[in-house]
Amino acid sequence: MTKGAFFLFLLALVEVTASNKNDAGVHEKQDTVLIRSKRRWVLSTIDLEENSPGPYPLVVTQMFNDKKGGNTEKFRIKGDGVTKEPLNLFSIDENDGTVYVHRPIDREMNPIFHVDFDVLDRVTGEAVDKTLSFNVEIKDLNDNRPVFNPEVIHAPFAENIAEGTPLTTLQAHDNDQMDTPNSQFTMRVVSQEPASPKMSLRDMTGTTKIKQLIFTGCFDYDKAKLYKVLVEAKDKGSPAMSSTATVLLNITDSNTHLPEFTSAKYNIEVMEMESNKEILRIGVKDKDTPNTPASRAVFTILKGNEDDNYKIETDPKTNEGVLSVIKGKNFEKTEITELEIAVANEEKLFQCVDGKVQTGSTPKLNTVKVAVKVIDVNDPPVFKKTFEMIYRNENGNPGDELFVPEVKDEDSDVNNIRYELVQDPAKWVSVDPKTGKITTVQTMDRESSFVKNGTYTVVVQAIDDGKPPATGSCTVVVYLGDVNDNAPYLTSKNMVMCVNKVDRVTVVPADIDGPPYSGPFTFSLGGDNELKKFWKLEPTTGANTSLISLTSLPYGNYSVPIKMQDQQALPSEEVLEVVVCECTGRNVCRGHLPFSSRLGPAAIGLLFAGLLLLALLLLFCFFCDCKSKNFQHIPLNLQDEGNQTLVKYNEEGGGSIFKPESMFSSKSVMTDGIKIASAPPGSMLTDVYRNGTLRSLAGYQHSSATLKEASNGRGVMGMPYHSWSTVRRDRGSFKASFSNGGSQMSRTFSLARSERNLGEQIERKISGFSDGLNDYPDYSPYHYNYEGQGSACQSLDQLTVSNLGENLDFLQNLGPKFNTLGGICQHHIVNAPH
Repeated sequence: MTKGAFFLFLLALVEVTASNKNDAGVHEKQDTVLIRSKRRWVLSTIDLEENSPGPYPLVVTQMFNDKKGGNTEKFRIKGDGVTKEPLNLFSIDENDGTVYVHRPIDREMNPIFHVDFDVLDRVTGEAVDKTLSFNVEIKDLNDNRPVFNPEVIHAPFAENIAEGTPLTTLQAHDNDQMDTPNSQFTMRVVSQEPASPKMSLRDMTGTTKIKQLIFTGCFDYDKAKLYKVLVEAKDKGSPAMSSTATVLLNITDSNTHLPEFTSAKYNIEVMEMESNKEILRIGVKDKDTPNTPASRAVFTILKGNEDDNYKIETDPKTNEGVLSVIKGKNFEKTEITELEIAVANEEKLFQCVDGKVQTGSTPKLNTVKVAVKVIDVNDPPVFKKTFEMIYRNENGNPGDELFVPEVKDEDSDVNNIRYELVQDPAKWVSVDPKTGKITTVQTMDRESSFVKNGTYTVVVQAIDDGKPPATGSCTVVVYLGDVNDNAPYLTSKNMVMCVNKVDRVTVVPADIDGPPYSGPFTFSLGGDNELKKFWKLEPTTGANTSLISLTSLPYGNYSVPIKMQDQQALPSEEVLEVVVCECTGRNVCRGHLPFSSRLGPAAIGLLFAGLLLLALLLLFCFFCDCKSKNFQHIPLNLQDEGNQTLVKYNEEGGGSIFKPESMFSSKSVMTDGIKIASAPPGSMLTDVYRNGTLRSLAGYQHSSATLKEASNGRGVMGMPYHSWSTVRRDRGSFKASFSNGGSQMSRTFSLARSERNLGEQIERKISGFSDGLNDYPDYSPYHYNYEGQGSACQSLDQLTVSNLGENLDFLQNLGPKFNTLGGICQHHIVNAPH
């Protein structure tokens, strides 16, 4: 019996004993007599090994239970291997309790099984005893070998790797039961190719299952570029099992060879004072792998370049040394220079002597000699100063001497040198060809486009008489001081003032002079004092100002003269053109069309539709005129501000919306001996005279020149065909007007006359009218609220008298709809008020 099965058996025995004790306790309580009970379950030894060869089914054990008697009870098994995965592994004979296993068991798949045994009544199927549960452990066999992960290892490393450095790590695993000889293994190097340097394994710190591959000695890339090492892992089971892994070590080349020059010495020539020019290419050869740090050359000039006249660089494509002269040498001082050049590699040299890495020694580098001969050439003239700074004020008089150069020449006579201007963009200066003296020939303006950052640059060159001629140059920079020679000016002379948004425009001046000859500026209005009634500038000093409208100006163009002074009081005056209008959202006058436009098909269709509608309207008016002799105006309901009707300034209101009687439909009547025509309803001559006095007229002697119907801003009512009106002219006078259809007659009367003479005068005028209109009978005046006989309408014309005199400013504010109409009909104002 195995330890596990024995342990399970003891657990079952303890359980049975505990159950007996419980039953005994019950009897003790009932009968107070202690009765010993037999054990119920008897478990034979269960001993299972993995991968047993059989034959199958194989008897495992047999179960016994004292509750089982005869054929009235049966055994049942359930749990792992029976009703749970793996299914149908175990079974039991329900009659005698024999347990069978039906196939081999792999411990690595199922190391333990939990099984339950029951005794059931055959008839009812109910348990007659408690369930016996135990775990079946599978005995391990050494059926798994150690396995490397991975089995093939690629490990690249450099040739100059230090001895003892791990090349790679190896790890293996055995699936047999842990901490048993079956899962414990060892590793060793079985073989290697080539045999040197010697490979070995060592434990990785902290574990024995991971090994590191190390070596003793040094590698040689020229002898072997690939090493193959075979490593074995072998367990301690019986029988022992093993496996191997292959390690492929790929060596990368290191610098084990110094570069060598292809030539021992070089002789070259260079022109005197020649600079920034390649003069020689030096070739090298290297046994290390090309295009690697081990073979790329690095050149150094060891001797002969104390003045830094030369430099040498490596061409990355050819690995050659490129020698260049960067600063010319003077023939008069040096004729031949000998350079000593050494070459090394980018990577440090690695040396292995007798299988051991040699450290601490510095190898001797290969060198080459380069003789450089300087060829004499014509030296150019040399200015004492190649860059000269001069300070002058602008607007100086021509003829000012700016600069006289000092020139030296090593191999030419300075008296034979001639001078020329190379750069003089504004043609402001001239140069003396013999002395090189630079003199101004024009006034130099600091604000010129040729002046950059307040400086004007001139370049002069000196040419000697050598063969070929040599040239030297000098740059003369003239710093120009500023003077106040420019008055302020407006950056924009055309402005748009949007009266529906703001009452001002911003005026921005500028001055091309620099401080302190520019801003801040002083502003004032030019022209006469009349202009100050309409405009003002605010603020009067500063970088800019605002032109503010003081009154509500009519739409149009205005010319506003503006005076300006800079910080030094240099004055100027310019005219600002201001357009006053109603604007859209982008400060563009409403109603102004673009310079060019094109009508699309929809617009053309609307245009024709409008023309057709206008023709129909005219036809309708003609038809109505033929149907009715007395055309009556349609009363307008102008509650909305957008619908406006213009009123003639010399009419004092409309008549009743009902058709009045003709002015001359009745005979004239006499009032206190004065004959006067009867006025129609709504006439202002109604009740003119009463008891010989000018009552109603006298009541208007403080009224304005214009009488119009007061309907709370609702417009003018329909006018009668004939109407009278009176207009106050001056103190003590009035104007009476009579209109008949499209004609109108008016006459001014003096109130200073006597009432009788005034009455006679009116009578004569009325008589004159009646004489000229014989078709009309005499007409007698009615009361002011008389609306004709038989009229059932209680209408009364409402008349108001303006108190504005002849002031017509009210016409300037007739609402947004009229402003739109005014903007469309407005003519260009040429002579605007100043």
